[in-house]
Amino acid sequence: MEFELAEDHKMLKDLVARFVRDELMPLEAGVLAREAEGKGLALAGEDHRRLDEVSRSLGLWGLDAPLDVGGMDLPNVALIGVNEEMGRTVTPYTLPPDSPNLRMLAATVNPRQREAYLAPYVRGETVSAIGISEPGAGGDPAGMTTHARPDGDDWIINGRKIWISRAAEADFTILMAVTDKEKRSRGGISAFLVDKGTPGFNVLRRIPMIGGAATYEVALEDCRVEGWKLLGIEGQGFAPMQLRLGTRRIQMAAWSIGMAQRALDMICDYAPQRKTFGLPLSERQAIQWWVADAATRIHAARLMTYDCAWKLDEGRDTRLEISMIKAYATEMAWEVVDRAMQTFGAMGMTKELPLQLMAAKLRTMRIYDGPTEIHKWVVARNLLGARG
Repeated sequence: MEFELAEDHKMLKDLVARFVRDELMPLEAGVLAREAEGKGLALAGEDHRRLDEVSRSLGLWGLDAPLDVGGMDLPNVALIGVNEEMGRTVTPYTLPPDSPNLRMLAATVNPRQREAYLAPYVRGETVSAIGISEPGAGGDPAGMTTHARPDGDDWIINGRKIWISRAAEADFTILMAVTDKEKRSRGGISAFLVDKGTPGFNVLRRIPMIGGAATYEVALEDCRVEGWKLLGIEGQGFAPMQLRLGTRRIQMAAWSIGMAQRALDMICDYAPQRKTFGLPLSERQAIQWWVADAATRIHAARLMTYDCAWKLDEGRDTRLEISMIKAYATEMAWEVVDRAMQTFGAMGMTKELPLQLMAAKLRTMRIYDGPTEIHKWVVARNLLGARG
């Protein structure tokens, strides 16, 4: 087993690190100020356009998109370093296109959908969202009740979705619905492509979340979707949805490593400078142990995440590993960031440092795409079941 990235993947990680340092970090002061004023996290339009231009010119678009639509088709291992570096900043910018929805589309589109949806998405011309969770079925997608029934060549969808990022702005939403109430997750869940402005796709409300973020609740009321916009095979939407969720969970693990590493770096920079009762914090055993524990757990999370990505690239079943790293990395980073805030004392409680936004992001990450407790249950169930 190799413990070193391929040279071209190292160069890519270094390139993204420079992009984060030179382009994203300088925008953090403005991001923090806007969030403190209650204006959310969104970048100004001119900043976002400039970042798009710079990242495109650096060749950072479509990193894991298929070659036939203009992507680079990089392996999962290469993306871990990319996302770790992107996780180090609180500036809200995603290298187009967002990988989870991309991977689901790439695995399911037919030729017509490839041209109409996947290719423009890879080119950065469209924004997507996905509707999975429901008011009564969050951590258990198999419990969804949103239903799609055939009507001639079309589909009529009724139900409700919640916690959808970008629902009001997205050009299209990948919407999950039950098409066979008896089979449900075992052959009865399908995916649909619902365009912005489709009658019956009603954004009910914007839901403010901690850390300046927001999600949406959507009602589907006799929402008619053309038959050719069924994504993949009818009743076979659960597996591609899990592919999408798995991609996000690995991404979140890498982001968590990046956040934890930055928090640790902040502790190491600050502790020798701050004196209490005549000694620098760096000479206090509590701080020393926090630093040692953080470094050890970051190292463990990084190795676990690369191992999971490598196994994915080898075509192995990684459902267990994905649950392990999603739970471990987010909880690890939450604790490291919390200890960084404690180290900085009162300054750590201010909205002038990025730590509070990192903490807020991690707090939500411990919930979405499967709460920690569910992932631990998945791991335990599989291990106990295998032995039983």
